[in-house]
Amino acid sequence: MTKKTVRTTYADVNTRGLYDPNNLTRTQTVQPQPKKRVPPEQTHAENYYYRKQMEAKTPMVVVLTDGEVLRGTIEWYDKNCIKLHRNGEPNLLIFKHAIKYLYKDLPPSEAGTSPEG
Repeated sequence: MTKKTVRTTYADVNTRGLYDPNNLTRTQTVQPQPKKRVPPEQTHAENYYYRKQMEAKTPMVVVLTDGEVLRGTIEWYDKNCIKLHRNGEPNLLIFKHAIKYLYKDLPPSEAGTSPEG
């Protein structure tokens, strides 16, 4: 008694009609699986950005969802909040879900605006 090999051969694939040799494409269309999106907390991009701004002590502007604008430097952060250090004002602990966006607070000379007098 002989056993047939487990691997398929070109002849087996050709006789089953899995692809058309004239087109060199499969006749049975197989949809490619969409690439799974990596959750944001696993990319570490946010952590890298916060760490970079903390080390450089970059002045930041934080705009909250209610429109309030806060200025200061990021002192530390964790998964849910950041601590904003402000000169001459109380430091703030801000929940991330309350932040609409944040950006670097550039001086007028670097921001491209010139004071007119």
